[in-house]
Amino acid sequence: MAVLFLAAMTPGLIRSPAHADDAKPKRAEGGAHTQMQPETDSSTSEERMKRRFPQKVRVGDLRGLPLLDEDDRTLGHVTEVVRMPNGRIVLVSRCDDWFGHGGHLVGIPIETVAILARHLNVLDIPRKDFPSLPSWQEADGAVIADDDIIRIAISRR
Repeated sequence: MAVLFLAAMTPGLIRSPAHADDAKPKRAEGGAHTQMQPETDSSTSEERMKRRFPQKVRVGDLRGLPLLDEDDRTLGHVTEVVRMPNGRIVLVSRCDDWFGHGGHLVGIPIETVAILARHLNVLDIPRKDFPSLPSWQEADGAVIADDDIIRIAISRR
């Protein structure tokens, strides 16, 4: 009687065994991240950044952080944080390198990334488009000092 009572009170704990014809388990869209991908979202990068709750961060803490794609594969590391003449902030990273050697510098707009722990997620630029970003020239902007505070979006799993 006690077993029957216990089984009736906990229906969510007792599960039937999986069947071979069951559908695939559901996974979050967008690889490891839960945010909408740019193909499904018609808003601009700036609007998406505002929705990602931008927080203050010290510029020096961003240097050296890895830039990861939606599958947590490293695209590069932040070498500089630069303010463009139009006021926009760009993260400079080396792209197309082979085991950390060679490659060219590219500028990634800060609106397209979000910080999660000790790495940056590149959310609005697909991995296949990363090598085709325009090359970065040092004359394009002014390097921001390490102690300056800027805002960057935050990410979650």
